Amino acid sequence: MIRFLNMLLMCVVLFASCSDDNVPPVDPDPPIDPDPPTDVITLPLLSVEGRYLKNTKGEIVNLHGFTQTYSPFFNNNGWNNYDVQGCLSYNKRMVDGIQTAGWKFNFVRLHMDPYWTDDPTQTSVRYEGHERFSESRFRKYLDEVFVPMAEYFISKGMYVVLRPPGVAPAHDPYKGIEVGDTYQQFLLKVWDIVSQHKTLKNNSGIMFELANEPVNIKGTDGVWGSSSDACFEAAKIYFQVIVDKIRSNCNNIIWVPGLAYQSSYAGYATHRIEGSNIGFAVHCYPGWFGSDAEQDSGEGIGTSTGSGYEAFQRGWDAQVGPVAAFAPIMVTEIDWAPLKYNATWGKSITGTAGAEGFGANFKYIADNSGNVSWLFFTTRSDQLAAFKDVPGIPGAYTFLNDPEACPWAMYHWFKEYADGEVINGELDKIELVGITGNEISILTGGDRYLVVKATYTDGFTKHVTTQATITSSDPAVVQVEANGRIIALKDGNSTLTVAYRSTSGVSKEMSLGVKATTFPLTSGTFNPSIWEKGTFDEDTRTLITGMYGFGGWQYSNGADLSGYHYLIAELDNDNQSAVSFRLFDENNYWFQPAEYDFGNSRRVVVDLNNMYKKVNGQQVKLNQSHIYIIGFWSTGGKPIVVKDVYLSNNSTN
Repeated sequence: MIRFLNMLLMCVVLFASCSDDNVPPVDPDPPIDPDPPTDVITLPLLSVEGRYLKNTKGEIVNLHGFTQTYSPFFNNNGWNNYDVQGCLSYNKRMVDGIQTAGWKFNFVRLHMDPYWTDDPTQTSVRYEGHERFSESRFRKYLDEVFVPMAEYFISKGMYVVLRPPGVAPAHDPYKGIEVGDTYQQFLLKVWDIVSQHKTLKNNSGIMFELANEPVNIKGTDGVWGSSSDACFEAAKIYFQVIVDKIRSNCNNIIWVPGLAYQSSYAGYATHRIEGSNIGFAVHCYPGWFGSDAEQDSGEGIGTSTGSGYEAFQRGWDAQVGPVAAFAPIMVTEIDWAPLKYNATWGKSITGTAGAEGFGANFKYIADNSGNVSWLFFTTRSDQLAAFKDVPGIPGAYTFLNDPEACPWAMYHWFKEYADGEVINGELDKIELVGITGNEISILTGGDRYLVVKATYTDGFTKHVTTQATITSSDPAVVQVEANGRIIALKDGNSTLTVAYRSTSGVSKEMSLGVKATTFPLTSGTFNPSIWEKGTFDEDTRTLITGMYGFGGWQYSNGADLSGYHYLIAELDNDNQSAVSFRLFDENNYWFQPAEYDFGNSRRVVVDLNNMYKKVNGQQVKLNQSHIYIIGFWSTGGKPIVVKDVYLSNNSTN
């Protein structure tokens, strides 16, 4: 969201600078070049097969790249206004410099920037792209700027993902996009032109990303939003028309955006976009999908938000997982760096896969998914060209050489993707990241994600979760799924056996005891930060929520409480912060719960057969067989000592 707002602000500055006094006279409707280039450069054909992007040999291909846009404002004023040759010369030099620096990129997201396609004689508007769009200028500069740059990238071995000019409209008084609106007509026009272009149509090196960051859509029920079934029914209609228009002209690969700034996709699993060669374009920044982010404390000091790897994985699984199950994913915007650099849209650290931080956890999630292409989102190609593969000095790092910022991490990860792993030792041991000891507790009805790391005798380490075998001694208690996910089906105990065999034939094995219980008061299972940042001390069972915060338990598969009559929560200290015990029968904290205030008591008794929430002024009964969130709300900042939370068939026990 911050990225989007900042971009709008910068665009306002840009448009303000482009007054009639500063911009050379340009015909708003210049004549169209009747004879554009005819030589077509191509790359090996890729196509969508099921959930993967594949080459003609049937091999899975995941691309790794960067972005370019063509406004001088976003390129260090590297050329003067509408100087086509200056623009091409500058950006080609950047491409050459990037490759010389050693970056292993095999695709680029090319923004057909509205700097070239807008009519500059019209008044500046809030949303760049479609309001001042000039078809003749678009056709002219498609031939003079965008196609030549695309051909240059292809000549350098990079696939090109074309992005339409500007961003999707989002804010009041325009609430978003709507079937049949002017933005949809604009996209139809742009993609009809592009998909008929003789250099671009059916060019194996060219792909299309249909739109940039739709936020809300008017659902088929008339309600604006970004996650409801009616919204995705409308989104399917909205983008299907554009897909059909493109397919009437060519078969280039199409990447379909989601809603909510390209973070919401689950509804497409029901309302599928029809046709061939279709994947989904996702954006991912720190703080999205439950990931770790760094925010300004107000004093220029970064403070962390998020709950590490597992929350990120759950968020990704909920929002992106439903489409990643049947189509390839391309993350067309992602970056991160510590707040102090102020150099990226995303503010976080690389961190450690399976633990804290954003970057390493994203890579782990993408690698395990197996069908995710992704890039370094930057508006400054000169930064990439200036990169040097020389380690920085601890305490004196820069944005480009700090291991906790994305350039250093991505440079080496992309190189490893391109060149392959180099392992000189034999498998020495395997371990579970973030787990100490040989036993864990897990919520009944909840899940955990195990991260298996292999260490070799030469010091090389890698995550092998998807290659390891994990078995449960009692699948009725603990079920094992793909990607290291384990699910507690009922209260009880099970032993997990984790085994991994290296490519050279060396095998290692370990075991982990798992206790499944409905209300464990242990760190890692009790989440003090379901809403707002809180703390929980396992030894003293003390919860302190953030302001108007909520801490407790989340059950990803829904806890079934239907076998009991009562749920009892007890405190071991007086209520100092308006503590309320709450239960949700929908997997979203922003839905209404059943609420039970402690008041002056240290005990609340929930009659599970008579739980009600208030919806639109009406009392609605909760479904006790599917409870997703249970815990404590408070005004925050005061200790809440939890004595016990338990199920019973007797209200006095």
